[in-house]
Amino acid sequence: MSRIVHLEKLTQQVRRDILRMVHSVNSGHPGGSLGCAEFFVALYNEVLDLNDKFDMNGRNEDLFFLSNGHISPVFYSVLARRGYFPINELDTFRKLNSRLQGHPTTHEKLPGIRIASGSLGQGISVAIGSALSKKLNKDCKLVYVMVGDGELQEGQNWEAIMFAAAKKIDNLILCVDLNGKQIDGSTNDVLPMGNLKIKFEAFGWKVIMIEKGNNLKSIIKKLNQAKKETNKNLPVCLLIKTEMGNGVDFMMNTHEWHGVAPNDEQLKAALSQNPETFGDY
Repeated sequence: MSRIVHLEKLTQQVRRDILRMVHSVNSGHPGGSLGCAEFFVALYNEVLDLNDKFDMNGRNEDLFFLSNGHISPVFYSVLARRGYFPINELDTFRKLNSRLQGHPTTHEKLPGIRIASGSLGQGISVAIGSALSKKLNKDCKLVYVMVGDGELQEGQNWEAIMFAAAKKIDNLILCVDLNGKQIDGSTNDVLPMGNLKIKFEAFGWKVIMIEKGNNLKSIIKKLNQAKKETNKNLPVCLLIKTEMGNGVDFMMNTHEWHGVAPNDEQLKAALSQNPETFGDY
């Protein structure tokens, strides 16, 4: 089995995990999670330079922060499938006393989670702090952060975006999930943000577009390109065009599955489109 075929099969399994997790508690955010499945699989299996054992300090390894924490199902699935914690723990998602809360938290000490997230607009600021810390400690590894496009409607992001460029924080890669949808509709209907590529460039960032954000080969290629653009006095922004609900036909091309769990019949239909590949939990 080629490496890319393995990753494609893993992505199918991650989709199954997402669907089963939100269905089991009739709660969660499947749309954005499904849309980012390829990105997370590529990031954690091909791109990040990680230590063998999780350490909250993250010294001498790449760091990743999820700002739009409501897409925790995809994050948890990929972390579990990468070996951070037992796969069968996914069955505890959003349940009482679980380490897998609806939005990632830190007091449960779940390996792979470094910040509590889900209060939107804060992740870039955290990532900047971590990137500055690495520079002060002469740590040459990189810091990655993901935000949603609707999340960029919050003002704190733009203060952080200005700061990163002004202070030449060039060990930072910001990944924007550009699916054009949020909980109440399309981003253009709720609060248009215009051309984000032009905006980030005007703010002093190096910008790379991923037009095929649900294609593993394209994501891996562009993430590696982004790495080559670091340490050049500019922070780097990846604008990743994804499809919310990708991989499940009736969840695509709509915002309605942003935060709605499938019922029994819908789950069966969705799973039939994503065959089991590495074993359900």
